[in-house]
Amino acid sequence: MNRRVAMVRPRPRRARPDVAARAPVARARSGRRVATALLAGLASTLTLSACGGASGTTITLYNGQHVQTTDALVAAFERAHPGVTVAVRSDSENTLDAQIVQEGTRSPADVFFAENSPALEYLQGRGLLAALPTDVLAATPSRYNSSAGHWVGVTARVSVIVYDPAVVARRELPTGILQLAEPRYRGLIGLAPSETDFQPIVTAVLHSVGRARTLTWLEGLKRNAAGHLYASNEALTLAVNRGAVGLGVIDQYYWYRLRASLGASSMHSALASFAPRDPGYVVDVSGAAVLASSHHRALAVALVRFLVSRAGQEIITHSDSFEYPLASGVVTAEPETPFSALRPDPITVAQLGTGSTAVALLREAQLL
Repeated sequence: MNRRVAMVRPRPRRARPDVAARAPVARARSGRRVATALLAGLASTLTLSACGGASGTTITLYNGQHVQTTDALVAAFERAHPGVTVAVRSDSENTLDAQIVQEGTRSPADVFFAENSPALEYLQGRGLLAALPTDVLAATPSRYNSSAGHWVGVTARVSVIVYDPAVVARRELPTGILQLAEPRYRGLIGLAPSETDFQPIVTAVLHSVGRARTLTWLEGLKRNAAGHLYASNEALTLAVNRGAVGLGVIDQYYWYRLRASLGASSMHSALASFAPRDPGYVVDVSGAAVLASSHHRALAVALVRFLVSRAGQEIITHSDSFEYPLASGVVTAEPETPFSALRPDPITVAQLGTGSTAVALLREAQLL
C-alpha cells in the first residue's frame, strides 16, 4: 500500500456515530436473555463501527517523523486493525503544524506525529490538540510528555558531536557547545541550522546563558561554519564522513543510519558526547497527538495508544530508525549508548517550548 498521498482539499466530514449503547445485566427469563444478547450485539457492532474495525475507515496521520519509523508502525497498526487504513501525509513538522493551524477545525488530520516536541507544544498552545487518556500518557515517563496531557512522547534522540578523526583529533574536540564558537574551530564546523533538531539546542543554550550570550554564540558559529552550511542533518553527517568538514552537531541516529546504509567499513567518522548536563547535550522527543477536530477520535486514540504500547515500542527498537523507545519500559536493542546512561541537559520539554524564540535568534544571527 502506498501510504504517502498527496495533500488534497479537506472534504466535508460525516458526524461521528454516537456510541453510547450498553448491554443491561442479564437475569431471569429467557426473553430478557435474548434481549440482552441483542443489545450486546448492537453495542459491539456500534463500537466496531466507531473504531473503523469493519467499515473500512481511513484515518489520516500527518507525519513529521522520519518515514523509516512511521512506515513500520503504521503497517503493524493496520495488521492489528483489519479494515482500517492509515493515510500518511509526510512533510517537515514545521510545514505540517502551520498547515494544521491554517486548516483549523476543517483539518483532515486525525493524528500528528512530530519529530520534535516544539511543534506539538505550538499546536497545544493554539488549542488544536485533544486531551489524551491517562493510560496513554502513563506509558511514557511524564518528563517526556505534555504537562497539559495533550501529547505523549514516543521516541527520543540525543544530540552528539560527529567528527572526522583525520581532520579533528578526539582530544581537540570541544566538551561544551559554547566552545564551538571559539576561533580555533573556524573552518572546521558544519551546521544544519534550518533543521528542527537544532532549535532545541539553541533553546537549551538560551536557558543556560541568556539571550545576549546565545546571540553572540550563534554569530560565532556562523563565522566558524562559513561555507559549510547544510540543508539537513543527513547532508551534514555525510559531509563529515567524507572529510568535507571536520565536525558537526547532530542527533545520534543520523550517524547510525548512515552506517547501516554505507556499511561499517565505509564509515570514516565517529561520535562523541558533550560533557554531562551541557546545553549541547539535549534529548529531543518525538511525540504524537490527536487533533481536537478529528472525526475518528476513538481510532485516532487507538493509533497513539499503539505507538506507546509495548508492541509499538518493540518495533522501534528492532527497526532501522535507531531512535530510543521512550514508552512501556522498552530499551533499545541497537549498539548505542543506553538511554539510561545518557547525562543530558536537564531542560524539560515544557522549557523547550514552541521553539519560536530559538527561530527568532537564528534569524537575527542570519543563520535562517
